[in-house]
Amino acid sequence: MCPYAYQTSVWIRDVQEQVGFDISWRFFSLEEINREEGKKHPYERDFAYGWTPLRVAAWLRRQNNDWCGTFYKICGEALHINGRRFYDREVALELMAEAGLPTEAWDLALADPTTHDDVLNDHKYATEQLAGFGVPIITVPGGRAVFGPVVLPAPTADKAKELWDITLAYSRFPGIFELKTPKTDEDMKMIGTIFTPYLEGRQWRSVQNPAR
Repeated sequence: MCPYAYQTSVWIRDVQEQVGFDISWRFFSLEEINREEGKKHPYERDFAYGWTPLRVAAWLRRQNNDWCGTFYKICGEALHINGRRFYDREVALELMAEAGLPTEAWDLALADPTTHDDVLNDHKYATEQLAGFGVPIITVPGGRAVFGPVVLPAPTADKAKELWDITLAYSRFPGIFELKTPKTDEDMKMIGTIFTPYLEGRQWRSVQNPAR
């Protein structure tokens, strides 16, 4: 759902191909972390833009971690590149069929109440054990949890590997809690251009003010 997290996923897949490590996909709910007081939790609703597909991803992960990663990839491309609403069942089934994923996963996941537990347990782990407050979050063996990197556009090839080395070094340096670059007007224009499909495709209100 988050356009920044999607760009990070594009970057880390590039690094994965170069370095050869495994990615264990986990879940974090922006709908839950940003829930307004008095409103239902996403797991209490019949449908939620982010939580519902996360339940499908949870069902797929039970069968095969790579299926979960593929589902994230096709959903991310659909929304953030093509402006398509992957959270609509018919769109999701079409995307899954094209990617070779079992299309029955959608209905099976939503018929199984324990998929709520998978998503919520991951979310609680991120917030309670890692002090997570948003996405993306990366954890690496021997390092601390890292929020980010928040990078646009996603670097590729040598630059992707260079950023990976920086991320590893950052995660292993105690006491550093934040490095941040102010955004210029030109930066905001670039971000707005990249985010155009997402802004046109989404149907929910954000608690933040994305670039336009």
